[in-house]
Amino acid sequence: MPAILDGAIRRAVVISNGFAGAENQCIGLVRALGFSNCHTIYRVTRPRGGINRWLQWLPVSVHKKLESVVRMSCGKSSLRTPHTIGLSNVLEADAYHLATTARETFHKGGPLLVVASGRDTISVASSIKRLAPENVFLVQIQHPRFHLNRFDLVITPRHDYYPQTPHAQQQIPRFLRRWVTPWEPPGRNVVLTVGALHQADSAALRVAASAWHKELGTLPKPLLVVNVGGPTGNCPYGVDFVKKLVVMLQSVLWSCGSIKISFSRRTPDKISKILVKEFSTNPKVQIWDGEGPNPHMGHLAWADAFVITADSVSMLSEACSTGKPVYVVGAELCTWKFADFQNSLQKHGVARPFTGKENVSCHLKHKGDPISLTLNHPEKDPAIGPIPKVEITESWSYPPLNDTAEASRQVIAALAQRGWTIHP
Repeated sequence: MPAILDGAIRRAVVISNGFAGAENQCIGLVRALGFSNCHTIYRVTRPRGGINRWLQWLPVSVHKKLESVVRMSCGKSSLRTPHTIGLSNVLEADAYHLATTARETFHKGGPLLVVASGRDTISVASSIKRLAPENVFLVQIQHPRFHLNRFDLVITPRHDYYPQTPHAQQQIPRFLRRWVTPWEPPGRNVVLTVGALHQADSAALRVAASAWHKELGTLPKPLLVVNVGGPTGNCPYGVDFVKKLVVMLQSVLWSCGSIKISFSRRTPDKISKILVKEFSTNPKVQIWDGEGPNPHMGHLAWADAFVITADSVSMLSEACSTGKPVYVVGAELCTWKFADFQNSLQKHGVARPFTGKENVSCHLKHKGDPISLTLNHPEKDPAIGPIPKVEITESWSYPPLNDTAEASRQVIAALAQRGWTIHP
């Protein structure tokens, strides 16, 4: 085979930490670049279970060494439980092996595109770049905090730079400010997005619409999809919050043809059980129980509107890329940069707070355009008592978030500066 010296990138490697949120961002970007069928996934995994939950703050290489020592001393069974996140047949990322492969195959296969995401991938990804600087183009998704010059491109949400704002600085004690990253404004190799990258592009949604037509396409319209995540340190909520969500959903139920509720891996049982108890017998409401194929992409394709808890940047980013109404519940509970993210969504006009006074039927789309429907709004629902009469006469539409496509254009532009092109 003759040598290929045209600088065309024909292959991509994804390095993730094994968590869906990080991995989906990488795959979404390589899909947008045209590498849907020609990329390889590697993972950087750390020991889990047992005392390992107290060691997550350590660098992954140090954690593995310490885990090995403790396991030899204490016995395997007392230390850890099986690591089951992700697919068992995905290879562990080896920086030396990947860098060597990139160098040795450069003249025949061209440069290697490496896309990584997640804190545990930073060391491996930057090591690949250090070992093969002339053969690799490295994109790190999510802010690596330190040494941004080790990456060709860093793609991160704008709210990661919230600590540099005057409002954030006022919240940080002066003696701690030097320890809060990032320390510098975004440089030339930093691409800022509104939200997270993802795989929910138009092509994927068309496929999902076809795949889920039988289950979702025949449901009474409008279809309201409710996505419930789980409380986090910067977006805490509990039972009282979910009870308020129940009341708000009951208040809009009259205007919905159907409601689909789904939970994430992070949803605590005490939260999901409340929603299941209140809605499992309602003929308008269907709740995904976690069994069978995940309907998430189908929900994105077929929903007429969304209600999403504020804790999930990924779920909100995906929904806001559809151009459909997105209502956020719990945004007022978010703090720090996650509050900044919620403010950003509202400033862009892609999301609004969920109040329980919405008329979901006003967002039913016909021939691609939002229209308002005139419905007989009952003054009283026997199930929940008097309902305030609320009319929404203004159709709501917005330019969808396009972070993944925009990020891919920035990657192509950065490659062009090195004389490289994308040719999957």
